[in-house]
Amino acid sequence: MSDTIKWQGVSGMSYEYWIYPINSISFSAVAGNYCVAKEVEPGRFRPLYFGETADLSERFDNHHKWSCFTRNGATHIHAHTNSSQKGRLDEEKDLIQKWNPTCNG
Repeated sequence: MSDTIKWQGVSGMSYEYWIYPINSISFSAVAGNYCVAKEVEPGRFRPLYFGETADLSERFDNHHKWSCFTRNGATHIHAHTNSSQKGRLDEEKDLIQKWNPTCNG
């Protein structure tokens, strides 16, 4: 089982994500939110991108921001399931507004 991390949004709401090394991505076909991050020191991460998808198992095949992830040294994917499209979109917006990740620009 992977470790978890909590990302806080601009609203003050906290979202818990599972942490996976970027080179071991193998998600189930479920809807969810995700964060592509760089581990800057053991256990500390800088978010590079927050996103949402209806299918985590397909989202990282040819991701449109993959070159940005690579350029910025992405090391991990943080993810959790979220079946509500509105909930996923609201969470994504909340986190982007707080963290202003490099690859979301």
